[in-house]
Amino acid sequence: MSSKLNRRGFMAAAGATGVAASLITADASHAAAVQNANRRVIVGVMGTGGRGTGLASAFARLPNVEVSVVCDVDAARVGRASAAVAKVTGRPGPRAVEDFRRILDDKAVDLLVVATCNHWHAPAAILACAAGKHVYVEKPCSYNPREGELLVQAARKHRRNVQMGNQRRSYAGVIRAMDELRNGAIGRVYMAQSWYQSNRGPTGRGKPADVPKGLNYALWQGPAPHRPFRDNYLHYKWHWFWHWGNGELGNNGIHIIDLCRWGLGVDYPTRVVSSGGRYRFDDDQETPDSHVVSFEFEGRKQITWEGFSCSRQIARPYHALFHGERGTMTLSDTSYAFFDPAGKETRREKVQSGDTPHFNNLLAAIRNNERLNSEILEGHKSTLLCHLGNIAHRTGRTIRCNSKDGTILNDKEAAALWTREYQKGFEPRV
Repeated sequence: MSSKLNRRGFMAAAGATGVAASLITADASHAAAVQNANRRVIVGVMGTGGRGTGLASAFARLPNVEVSVVCDVDAARVGRASAAVAKVTGRPGPRAVEDFRRILDDKAVDLLVVATCNHWHAPAAILACAAGKHVYVEKPCSYNPREGELLVQAARKHRRNVQMGNQRRSYAGVIRAMDELRNGAIGRVYMAQSWYQSNRGPTGRGKPADVPKGLNYALWQGPAPHRPFRDNYLHYKWHWFWHWGNGELGNNGIHIIDLCRWGLGVDYPTRVVSSGGRYRFDDDQETPDSHVVSFEFEGRKQITWEGFSCSRQIARPYHALFHGERGTMTLSDTSYAFFDPAGKETRREKVQSGDTPHFNNLLAAIRNNERLNSEILEGHKSTLLCHLGNIAHRTGRTIRCNSKDGTILNDKEAAALWTREYQKGFEPRV
């Protein structure tokens, strides 16, 4: 028999070889995917207040995740966080450090979780990207608009996964609700209303005081120009001072405004109007406790937000209400429901809430390059709305914006609040 293959035989052999090669490649890809899915992700957590400790414990519960280090400028808090993680895992608690830069220096850490005060969110996340870490940053993702822009740039430059803590983006029921809106369940959606209510007490009149023992107040202030310690700043009431916080709009409004923006399919506004003030108590609080903001967009669309920090009397059974040409849809953490134009409920679907799907989405992006449900550009766009609402409040004027990027038009005083002065040595850079 000739040692030479005829053309038909050659093609058959080549085909068989190709199939075998394809199978080998497929098997190798599958094996790599399995290996990546099982890859251990090492986590460091910065900020161990109630939310930060909760995040540390939650990540520690996930398969193939190790919280190896926790960080806080308050020695008592960081110790409690380490103990909380140890209780979850049944193993010795993670290393506790005061300065988060020790986490950035640790080459074993894959992911930095930022759960600090707002003024540290973006500066820490930007440094983490530069250090090669992926980032989970709590809302709002920035203290001011410029920081948000820089954080997006840092994620792109260093090719890092950066996800904001707007966990409703990963609720399966909310994703279905948004799909239904996009598929015309209530016709063209043109308006979304959102609310937040709480029953917060007074901020009080602060007095100069010694820094509590075990608190590194200088590092707590970090990027913010340093101010003397007063006894009504820490650990929570900093939210209500413009020097560090973003008021209730940035604290809780962002969660639902993000849903409204998602449901309407809008990015940057053309006009922002704000009204409100500190009405309930007469004290040091600078941010409004009663706040109404309107955001207008191209295409005849609008978002409104009403925040009431000191009254629950108008509490509603849902967070957001979407208006369409053929009816409305309400959305909460437990359900979404449709109503006809006369207000009669026609259908209700369940929503299951919880942080875990959001964490798992980020881990899948880190391990297998899967798409983030709240990639940082989307987080920035929603955070920017809150900043613009606060800028409109602080200037007392209507803010007009470029619909391409949200930048403020023809108002130097308002545009000056796009960024801030920074403590020397802490300026965020990309």
